[in-house]
Amino acid sequence: HGSKGVVLGCVAIWGLDPRGGVTFRFASYYGDHMVLQKKPAGAVVWGYGEAGANVTVSLSKDSKVIMKKMAQFSTWIVRAPADHGVPYSVMAEQHSREEPKNLTLRDIYFGDVWLCSGQSNMEMTVSQIINASKELSEAPLYPYVRVFTASLIQSEVELQDLAKIDLEWSIPTAENLGHGNFSYFSAVCWLFGRHLYETLRYPIGLVESSWGGSCIESWSSGRVLQECGGVPKRMEFLLPTLLSGPKMPSVLWNAMIHPLLNMSLTGVIWYQGEANALVNTDLYNCTFPALIADWRRTFHAGSEGQTQSLFPFGFVQVTGSQGTDHGDRNRCSEPTADYGYAPNKRMPNTFMAVAVDLCDEHSPYGSIHPRDKQNVAYRLHLGARAVAYGEKGLVFQGPYPTKVVVDGARGLINVTYGQELLLLLMHDRIFEVRSMGLSAQEPCQWVPAPMVSASSHAVTLSSPGCRAAVTRLRYAWAEWPCEYRQCPLYNKHLLPAPPFVIDSALRTG
Repeated sequence: HGSKGVVLGCVAIWGLDPRGGVTFRFASYYGDHMVLQKKPAGAVVWGYGEAGANVTVSLSKDSKVIMKKMAQFSTWIVRAPADHGVPYSVMAEQHSREEPKNLTLRDIYFGDVWLCSGQSNMEMTVSQIINASKELSEAPLYPYVRVFTASLIQSEVELQDLAKIDLEWSIPTAENLGHGNFSYFSAVCWLFGRHLYETLRYPIGLVESSWGGSCIESWSSGRVLQECGGVPKRMEFLLPTLLSGPKMPSVLWNAMIHPLLNMSLTGVIWYQGEANALVNTDLYNCTFPALIADWRRTFHAGSEGQTQSLFPFGFVQVTGSQGTDHGDRNRCSEPTADYGYAPNKRMPNTFMAVAVDLCDEHSPYGSIHPRDKQNVAYRLHLGARAVAYGEKGLVFQGPYPTKVVVDGARGLINVTYGQELLLLLMHDRIFEVRSMGLSAQEPCQWVPAPMVSASSHAVTLSSPGCRAAVTRLRYAWAEWPCEYRQCPLYNKHLLPAPPFVIDSALRTG
């Protein structure tokens, strides 16, 4: 990833300062109070120094040096001890013909580092969500969940370091968690990290790099865009003011992701898709899986192999917004490459938080910005516990169909689910069917299939469609399928059944 380096329980990488001159410094996103990736990975630390000068990097605990290594434009990996409850300091010393120079990072903890990226729903701060005052007042209870936010910067070329930082590594406070609207720090990122800490009981580092209204093409490298057919001809998105983010391809990849590639990470969570719901929806089921694969390759290479090559990647299946209509294509399905669930064959080691039931008609930030970020973060953390941390038997997603049988004689459809159902209400329009018409060239339109009965694992629907056989079925396939937390189907853990569409011929009973 451009620079050479050293590793110290971490990997330390030193190169020439691109700003000119000879400046001995850590890379921009290293500082006091940060969290470094714990073992078994080596946590990457890097910076800039004088050409040809030796750099000694040491790790200290309780004022005692427990590891010391020297490098001169070379890289090596060493596993560092990582006592969860003990702060460390990292010192770098440059030995040159001039007077030696020292740099020290203090109050450093080893734990898990998660990157949080996406657009405005990831940007929303804790002060913007429901029960904000309570959440802000509890911030001091989590001093071992450390936070960092990159500034909103675009670049036409790949940068090696962040050009600017909004929030340097910090211990959480009400001020830096609720600094301003769509500013630092992300509510979803914070609540996700807080849930992880409550489960894991060791430090969590949260790195936010997100921009409201941004399209996935802006977060994608040229490799991703080429894989998915090149740069779209029309990048001028017609979006509301709060969604008017960067429109040019790769500009956020260049400035806000590429500089982070040397960092060792546990995983990524992603909350984006609203911008692409209005244009290029057919491309999203290519660009999103391709972005995940590309980020995995490049973070693995940039961290000298310390970030897993298949690191866990969580994402949110976004809520709806009023006043929009995408017809037969619904943005809910696009993040899963049309599977409807995650992980799947095209997207291994991923997890999804379904938010279809978290609509917020009265949000002061517009219905596209629902304020219930607590449930989003909770559902994301369940996926992380199951997929990233391998917690066995943990249910992290709502019920999904395992079998659909059409009873043509009685005009009924039986949908069997793989989990026990919690039925909140009967619904006349949330299930829809589509049949072939009198000829293959004249398909019927989607029509509601009212729910007529339900059991512990199945739902029976009425099929009032066309005269020909039903060939497609979908659920919650609308921008506003139900009111807040009032979709009809959940599991016993109160996780909603995700939207789905079954396009192949259905089994006839």
